[in-house]
Amino acid sequence: MAPITDPTLAITLIVASGVFAQWLGARLRTPAILPLLFMGFLLGPGLGLLNPDAVFGDLLFPTISMAVAVILFEGALTLRFADLRGAATPVIRLVTVGVLVTVLILGWAVHEIFAFPWPLALLFGAIGAVSGPTVVMPLLRTIRPNDKVAQVLRWEAILIDPVGAVLAVVLFEAIVAAGAMTEGSSVLAFLEVFAIGGAVGAGFGFAFGWALRRHAIPDYLINVSTLGLVLLAFTLANTLGHEGGLVAVTVMGIVLGNLPGLRTGELIDFKESLSVLLISALFIVLAARVDFGGMMAIAGGLALLMAIILFIARPLNVLVSTIGTETSWRERALLSWIAPRGIVAAAISAIFAVRLQEAGVEGAELLVPLTLVMIMVTVVLQSLTARPVAELLNVAEPAARGVLIVGANPFALALAEVLHERGVRVLVADTSWSQTRTARMKGLPTFFGNAVSEYADRELDLVGVGSLLALSRQPALNALSCMRYRHEFGSANVFAVRHDPATFEKGSDPLPLELRGHLLFKPELTLERAQELLREGYKVRLTRLTEEFDFEALAEQIGGTDNMLLAIDKDGLVKPFSEETRLRAGADWRVVYLEKVSEEKKIEKKKEEKAQREAKKKD
Repeated sequence: MAPITDPTLAITLIVASGVFAQWLGARLRTPAILPLLFMGFLLGPGLGLLNPDAVFGDLLFPTISMAVAVILFEGALTLRFADLRGAATPVIRLVTVGVLVTVLILGWAVHEIFAFPWPLALLFGAIGAVSGPTVVMPLLRTIRPNDKVAQVLRWEAILIDPVGAVLAVVLFEAIVAAGAMTEGSSVLAFLEVFAIGGAVGAGFGFAFGWALRRHAIPDYLINVSTLGLVLLAFTLANTLGHEGGLVAVTVMGIVLGNLPGLRTGELIDFKESLSVLLISALFIVLAARVDFGGMMAIAGGLALLMAIILFIARPLNVLVSTIGTETSWRERALLSWIAPRGIVAAAISAIFAVRLQEAGVEGAELLVPLTLVMIMVTVVLQSLTARPVAELLNVAEPAARGVLIVGANPFALALAEVLHERGVRVLVADTSWSQTRTARMKGLPTFFGNAVSEYADRELDLVGVGSLLALSRQPALNALSCMRYRHEFGSANVFAVRHDPATFEKGSDPLPLELRGHLLFKPELTLERAQELLREGYKVRLTRLTEEFDFEALAEQIGGTDNMLLAIDKDGLVKPFSEETRLRAGADWRVVYLEKVSEEKKIEKKKEEKAQREAKKKD
């Protein structure tokens, strides 16, 4: 096919292909990196339709630079020093000492195999040390490792993104400074770039934070103001100090992410749609520029490098990071196998490669191909094998028993409390800070934010969670939540509460099953009715069934099945009562229901609680 020469058509093709690849990744429940790279390879080396260098010419480098600036800013924004201090010892070591181990091993490997000069070799090592939540989180949901392994991998992915990016920026600036100046002044030039970039980034960060805390910027302008200031800081620092822009946006993100009293959730959300677009376009452009002929010429070296990454660098990283901890050898083995590389690795390699090639650094043309191969091999191989490896090592959870509850209203919290007390993993998500705070005060794990946002895709910890209860006061949010998590949990495990017809707009029709999920409880027990019952003195109760006290006996005691809510089977799986799912609880099951509490029962309950407290004190 003839290559595209019209920039408008090329941009349209890149955007459309990127959106399709993102959709395909969501449908297949795989990291979007894989379909994005496939689309890039197909449009570029495969069909010969897209040649970014020929189409965009001198605009290619500035465009990539600004896209990477936005991505680096968002990554730095998530680096909170409080999280690093509160993380477990293995996590802190993995993102500090472990990163240095990986950098040195990968640097040595490309130095020996591809004759990279040491500065460039160490830069590749820093790029190769970065994984990220966008590739780790989908894997964890598929693997379902035990809680200890899951938390270590989750926190490592969140923290290593900005840490690895900052380290890569430092090494990149050192290479540029050393190449642009004489040997005697390279250190001075390096420090000058960092001083200028750091000053610009810190100044913009503190100034913008000051404006946000004093509500000096209207809400509708916060998103575009953030984007504009990030690009302004990047350009200004580049103008004042050669290549200081990356330092500026990184420092700006770190400052804003650690300012006390400043909520950064909205700042992170500002780039949700934009980052999807930028990342999609960036990956397709990168893959389209790859020379397959050149990669085949170094196939043997690539295979050796991948073996070192998989079987030497990561295992040594984990071994050093877990020495002296209570991590078992089985957990160490699984941690050693799971380290997929992600978006930040590809993004920073793109801009570094273009800039270093312009500076005439030997080997820079291999930086992007090596990074893309590393991403593909680690993501594909570990996606296919991580679950069997976890099962073989006996560190995989047998089933996802936890429940995601969307909504933190009184009824949702009462239900969550009962499940939490029985050892069921519960995660309550709500956009109201006051309701989220109430849930936290009750000791419930929470997520403050929109459960169907891109921010939730990055930050929501769904390891061990296998079902959804949409209990929000907003029917539309409940429907969206069911649509979003149907592919995550399966359509049989997605439920939404009924609402009083008066809450819907006049003339609106009930949503079909394929859009809303299964309806909870009996038709009369809407969310509004459940909350009214709570105000009338009803309580959410849990009772264990036996051979003697069976389901029929419980129904007779509470006056029927109308107020039955959930059942927990022998294996600890939560099964909601619903007209669309026939449910018959048996012996050793636990049933959750609403029951009117009389004064006598209240007194009896207080006596039982007092006796339990006294028994605990004696123990």
